[in-house]
Amino acid sequence: MENKFKYTAEFEINASSKMIFPYLSTALGLKTWFADKVISEDEKRYDFIWDGRLQKAKKVAQKNNQYVKFEFAPEETETQKNNSYLEFSLQENEITQTSFLKVVDYSDTDSNDLQNMWKGLIENLREKVGA
Repeated sequence: MENKFKYTAEFEINASSKMIFPYLSTALGLKTWFADKVISEDEKRYDFIWDGRLQKAKKVAQKNNQYVKFEFAPEETETQKNNSYLEFSLQENEITQTSFLKVVDYSDTDSNDLQNMWKGLIENLREKVGA
């Protein structure tokens, strides 16, 4: 069984939660900054494609403008209960109109790689939302 790593970080984004949330919760939004391609047949099942590699996921929780969680289908060799997941949660500062995006990435990518990867991804997101 592979080791899983839990990466948690918070990023400040100069935009409202309402503006950011579609980028975190929809296939159209996610493919602009997070994956090479994101396909969603319905609002629950998602196919993420990175470097030609397909990863299936299910949206298991969502609270509009606040929280979304995706559970990734296990690889052939993984046990069902050891799923990787990705959570995004937003906290907005009403006074400054900035949001804090908390990312929890539970996967088999090690922490150092995840830290560098997420820094780049969040920069992409900031560019897309104009923050």
